Amino acid sequence: MTTFERIKELAKKRGYTLSALNDKAGLGTNSIYHWKNKTPSTQSLNKVAKVLGVSADYLLGETEKKKTADLADKDTVFTFEGREIPPEDLEYMKRLLRGDDE
Repeated sequence: MTTFERIKELAKKRGYTLSALNDKAGLGTNSIYHWKNKTPSTQSLNKVAKVLGVSADYLLGETEKKKTADLADKDTVFTFEGREIPPEDLEYMKRLLRGDDE
């Protein structure tokens, strides 16, 4: 699997189009699409990795170990079936996981 294919697959799982991922990472217009045929810069790859919550090594296929996203990072977007999970639902899910009786 190429770096581009890995990014495309992971973006889809995270609920991003490649265009949206490109914008969220602060890259130039259609930069990610150019990675089909050329190697991205380390700086650009790191920006995309940060948005996706994985390591650059994972995107390059050098490791199968994903870095988990920091749950305290306010830029982290959680999705279910391609739709963003509302903050109040995330709070409810956290309470359930903690075992709170509220």
